[in-house]
Amino acid sequence: MKRVIIICEGETEREFCKNVLAPHLIHHNIFIQSPLIKRSMGGIVRWSILKKEIETHLLEPNVIVTMLIDYYGLYQKYNFPSWVEGEKIQDKNLRLDYLENAMKGDIAEAVRHRFIPYLQLHEFEGLLFNDIQLFYDQVPKNELVGIAELKKTFEDYDNPEMINNNKETSPSHRLKRIIKGYNKPLYGHYFAEAIGIEQIRAKSPRFDQWIEKIINH
Repeated sequence: MKRVIIICEGETEREFCKNVLAPHLIHHNIFIQSPLIKRSMGGIVRWSILKKEIETHLLEPNVIVTMLIDYYGLYQKYNFPSWVEGEKIQDKNLRLDYLENAMKGDIAEAVRHRFIPYLQLHEFEGLLFNDIQLFYDQVPKNELVGIAELKKTFEDYDNPEMINNNKETSPSHRLKRIIKGYNKPLYGHYFAEAIGIEQIRAKSPRFDQWIEKIINH
């Protein structure tokens, strides 16, 4: 059985890995572990700290290491490799490809072949904007308070990964306005389970490519 360590930015991502991703990957004979970023116990840190954690995990024989970290909230101050150059690339998918390749290239040469870099475009919560009917079915009517914004979001974005990258319009901030009492970790894996991993993969191409890399590595 193949063992994969997915370093998670926060509790939302870890719960998703445990409750949704792990059952999916076990069918491919893949066992996953999903630790939080150690130094912060969740939450983004400088690349130098994350790099050390990645390389420490890679010291274990045969293990594959990857990550589930949002592009949203990353800034130059975190010193990710080739960040300034990457930010000049207008196409977001190409930008993240460039940044991921730079991360891989900065890992020790002897072990980097077992590292799969991944940044979620733009934010994990974007994956939850998959099927508008899910909101009507799963959220109590008295808590679904932002129906107009919900409808507009689905009208504007066929690909939920493209829901944009600032404090007012990021997926998580939209969800806080749409759902009264929105709880990020709870709704994260709850919605993801209700959608189903196959449907998430079908509508989110970068995420789907990441899962394919894990399966086929």
